[in-house]
Amino acid sequence: MKNDVRLKGRLKLYMLWPAIMVILLLAMNIWIFTIDIHAGLVMSLLVLIYIVAVALLYFYNKSLIMTGLIDFAAQYGLVQNVLLKELSIPYAIMLDDGKVLWVNDSFSKLFEGEQVVECYLSNYIPELNRSVFPKEESEKAEMEVTFRERNYRAKLSRIAVQEFRDADKMFHLPKGRECFVAVSLSDITDLKRFMRENEDQRLVSGLIYIDNYEEVMESVEEVRQSLLVALIDRKINQYLASCDGLVKKMEKDKYFFVVKKHYFKEMLKNKFSILEDAKSVNIGNTMPVTLSIGMGMAADTYAQSYNYARVAIDLALARGGDQAVVKDGKNISYYGGKREQTSKNTRVKARVKAEALREFIMAKDQVIVMGHRIADVDSFGAAIGIWRAARTMEKKAYIVLNDITASVRPLYNSFCGKKAYPEDMFIKSSDVNELMNDNTMVVVVDTNKPEMTDCPELLKKAKTIVVFDHHRQSSDMIENTTLSYIEPYASSACEMVAEVLQYIADNIRISNVEANSMYAGIMIDTNNFMNRTGVRTFEAAAFLRRCGADITHVRKMFRDDLESYRVKAEIISSAEVFHDEYAIAQCTNQDIESPTIIGAQAANELLNISGIKASFVLTEYYGKIYVSARAIDEVNVQVIMEKLGGGGHINTAGAQFQHTDMEEAIASLKDVIDIMISEGDL
Repeated sequence: MKNDVRLKGRLKLYMLWPAIMVILLLAMNIWIFTIDIHAGLVMSLLVLIYIVAVALLYFYNKSLIMTGLIDFAAQYGLVQNVLLKELSIPYAIMLDDGKVLWVNDSFSKLFEGEQVVECYLSNYIPELNRSVFPKEESEKAEMEVTFRERNYRAKLSRIAVQEFRDADKMFHLPKGRECFVAVSLSDITDLKRFMRENEDQRLVSGLIYIDNYEEVMESVEEVRQSLLVALIDRKINQYLASCDGLVKKMEKDKYFFVVKKHYFKEMLKNKFSILEDAKSVNIGNTMPVTLSIGMGMAADTYAQSYNYARVAIDLALARGGDQAVVKDGKNISYYGGKREQTSKNTRVKARVKAEALREFIMAKDQVIVMGHRIADVDSFGAAIGIWRAARTMEKKAYIVLNDITASVRPLYNSFCGKKAYPEDMFIKSSDVNELMNDNTMVVVVDTNKPEMTDCPELLKKAKTIVVFDHHRQSSDMIENTTLSYIEPYASSACEMVAEVLQYIADNIRISNVEANSMYAGIMIDTNNFMNRTGVRTFEAAAFLRRCGADITHVRKMFRDDLESYRVKAEIISSAEVFHDEYAIAQCTNQDIESPTIIGAQAANELLNISGIKASFVLTEYYGKIYVSARAIDEVNVQVIMEKLGGGGHINTAGAQFQHTDMEEAIASLKDVIDIMISEGDL
């Protein structure tokens, strides 16, 4: 062992200094020879004696010095072993398969006397298994584990066998092993508890709006209005007082409040019970009070939290109210919103939006209109209405239409070859780049999700974007819109456009072909005026009828052919009734032209079965599975589809699966229904 040890570094240089001095003495000896030969001889004798003495001392003391160094290193290693064994941090060394070789005293105390050595650590702490061990030398890993209701931060490192010397007698080194794994545990239970307590003390800001304040006040006698307001205030104040929160009334129908995050979690657990409690306020008012709640959480500043709350309340109102929306950074959660939105009889908003649209169109040179992918009749009819508005103001207009489905083809053919309509009325996504410029306005109809549009790239290039839609907004919506008109209570996008057309220009001329397209959109989306129809729906239909819409022609246009009818019958006959209330069917017939349309029609037919509250038809099409969900009034299929990444209305919704595994898609749908039933959301 001693023969193998070599001096290195500064210690070796220090031992060689006397020999280095010989060179200096020899140089001095030569210099003295040049002065006096006798003196040089005397100097040479002295240098020779010095060299002999240095050599003797070096070889004699070298072995003594090496012996002392080795003894010191051995004592130092023993001290290290003792310190490591008595270290307050639990420390252990394992084989690369997880078998424990050695532990220090602190590690043994964690196991309260249990035998850990020669056992596998994963038997006690499952998280610390060989799958998480570092794979390369000098590689380290860090993770949190739980053991006996305590939290620990585990640090793992891989150590080569060559780093251990024979003098290290802490444990026996098995032959054939190249590496070991060292693990240390740091108790972070108290730290995490303090962090949770600190996090729970953070303030969360929120806003509460009374959705239908004016309507509720009008539904009660004037002398009781002040009492009704007081009862609403009392409900809100009591609810927030139970959460140890502060509330400030900003306007007659708007409140600002702050609560601690701890109580905010309680509000999430009871799913904002104030939404239902407010409906119980009744002193003769024929209309129940509905609230919208928006809450924001930001880790940076309280100002940012308030900004998030404003975004959340705007989203809650845009989705129809009677719900709570929570925005936590980029994550948005929805609570409530299970009931049908109440349509307002006033057209003030439609008139304001029409005037704004007219100003934007007048300021631009051309208008490009597009709907959603795999366009349906409502999307097509709404696009035709906006196209007519732009043409009325003598602006160039185009409609992006990539896929001409079987349902849209009869309407599409009625425009082709007509002298009144230009050949470039309908364009493809590939033609957009040639037409796009700074003076182009883009109008999106029947969708508010960018990835659902016929040409998502167009939204990135356009500086002026207008959205007309009747679907409830979600967190993934079109951004940077100049004008957004989204009314969840509207039956269809065609209904909204028909209202706007009545105010956008005086004596606007709509041909019977255009009126047929828009009337068909309303008829299809309302299932022949049986679903989601209100006063304004029939008023829009009456306006289109006055413009020349032929009801009989529209009905004949959308009759099914025999093969489509047979496929629809096959879908209905194969339906499975889940939980005695939900009909689930699948359409796998790829021989028909537009299976998604047939699937939606089959979903409507399934609702005619007694006892069925909601129907779901899954259709495989273009490498995806499309879900058509329908209900009458007992189940909100929109919230079910939102869980699957889709959306829609309370009784008409849909979603998409990015695969073609029908069994997996049906299982996912059933899981969502089971979870929502168990949580009381259905």
